[in-house]
Amino acid sequence: MNTINRTRAKELIKESKGLIFAATFTKKDGTHRLMNARLKKYISKTGRAAPYKAENYNLIPIYDMKSKGWRSLNLNTLLTLSINKTKYIINE
Repeated sequence: MNTINRTRAKELIKESKGLIFAATFTKKDGTHRLMNARLKKYISKTGRAAPYKAENYNLIPIYDMKSKGWRSLNLNTLLTLSINKTKYIINE
C-alpha cells in the first residue's frame, strides 16, 4: 500500500475521469464508512447553482454508486482511497 497526502488524493480523484473508486472516511458521528463513488457532472434539478463552493470547505461532490445519489466527500476525514487497482493510505 502506498501512502499519500490529502492534496495528492484530491488530484487522483480529479484525474479519475469518471472511473469508480472506493473511499473510506470518518463520518460526523465518528463511525467509518466505505463508499464506492465516481466523479460525474452534477446537473441540478432546479437549475440553481450550489449556495457554496465545495472547494472552499475541502469537499468534493461525488456520486454514490450504492445509494444512487450525490454526496460530498470531506477530504479532511479521508482515511483510504482505492483507485485504478491501487490502494492508498492517507496521512496527515
